[in-house]
Amino acid sequence: MNKLLTMYNKVVLLFFTLFTLFLHSQNDNSFKKIKIDGVAAVVGDFVILDSDIDKTLIDLQSQGVSTENLDRCNLLGKLMEDKLYAHHAEQDSLEVDNQQIQSYVDQSIEYFTSQLGSIEKVLEYYKRKDEQAFRQELFEINKVNQLAQLMQTTIIDEIEITPEEVKSFFDNIPRYDLPIFGAELEISQIIVKPEVSDDDKQKIIDRLESIKNDVVVNGSSFATKAILYSQDPGTRPMGGKMTLDRKRPRTVKEFRDVAYRLKQGQVSDPFETEFGWHILKIEKIRGQEIDIRHILLIPEVSNYALIEAKNKIDLIRKRIVDNELSFEEAAMSFSDEETTKNNGGVLINPTTGDTRFELTKIDPVLYNQIQRLKDTEISAPLLEEDRTGNKSYKLIKISNRFDEHVADYSKDFLKIKDLAMKEKQLGTIQKWMNEKIEETYISVNQDSRDCNFSNKWLKK
Repeated sequence: MNKLLTMYNKVVLLFFTLFTLFLHSQNDNSFKKIKIDGVAAVVGDFVILDSDIDKTLIDLQSQGVSTENLDRCNLLGKLMEDKLYAHHAEQDSLEVDNQQIQSYVDQSIEYFTSQLGSIEKVLEYYKRKDEQAFRQELFEINKVNQLAQLMQTTIIDEIEITPEEVKSFFDNIPRYDLPIFGAELEISQIIVKPEVSDDDKQKIIDRLESIKNDVVVNGSSFATKAILYSQDPGTRPMGGKMTLDRKRPRTVKEFRDVAYRLKQGQVSDPFETEFGWHILKIEKIRGQEIDIRHILLIPEVSNYALIEAKNKIDLIRKRIVDNELSFEEAAMSFSDEETTKNNGGVLINPTTGDTRFELTKIDPVLYNQIQRLKDTEISAPLLEEDRTGNKSYKLIKISNRFDEHVADYSKDFLKIKDLAMKEKQLGTIQKWMNEKIEETYISVNQDSRDCNFSNKWLKK
């Protein structure tokens, strides 16, 4: 099973070259001489230089990644995989967002500069003479990485797995190799959100109407408006841009309903979701996918509204403690969070899709909130602020505990299903790679032809 998990991790891109969190000087003498002009391999339309391998190793070392068991063959093989994905992504006309990539490059340059003190020092550290050329290099690296990720996603996008396949997968695991699942918790919550006054809502609506009018009537840039005014930190740097996929809904229903009603180029009227008030513009419709831009504005919450919310949740807690109603009943009747109230406040683990949270993998913020709670104990009201600035009060309860245990088919079906799906995805990806290697022009330098690659790059 550990082997399976290790194999799966191959699917994920191992690194983002040149993007380092910690900047360390390098003393590895074996990589001081870089063969700048040497061609290590060619994959389709992509050339991999010897210097690319050297830079990759140095960068991994600078990130603190152990490179003890990595050699040039391992690194070259990984680079060739990425280039194969990227090549066929371009062949299949898959597109990445160049503006988003450029924004990421800008952020990276800003980060490097803040760490080293000046752009001159950044160029010196990375041994680059020209800022524009350095930016272009970063752009191309990120474009290849994104194309590779997009291609991988496309390969496994339509894969489904049946209960029979899950059962067969589980039955074929030797008893001694069954995975051990760590201690887990089920957690329930009740959310009370402060009410925003009608006047404050209207101020936000009027402001969004004004922005819309400036875009539609005066021809102002929606992207620029989003960068200036949107309160969504996740999309603001990209001018509010995001992609919706009808097959994989990842936004709230109210947001999707508005987006799917509009035609390309249209701008919506202001509308409300649990996150605040929005307007959105349809940039491009591509089959099941829609490129949009949106602006989020959040009404201010008055101190009076916060006090009212606190009084309300205090009363709810008292009624639960006094056994007037259960936590589950209170959640269904009074919680302001639609995603949990209908199942009695029980949280869904966003990683696994079930209701269990493994203690060793739980979100640190949530862990701090529940670590001192005893079974059936209800927390004191907690004031929270989400990433967009919305404030709310919360009660938490540990609904159930599960001790560390060997995988059980009935009890751990969703986890086993996830493992079975990963194995099926790996098989699909490997089959795709084998087929594409055969039909793609690939050349490996004579110096690397003795490498024991995991893929058959050395075609006979």
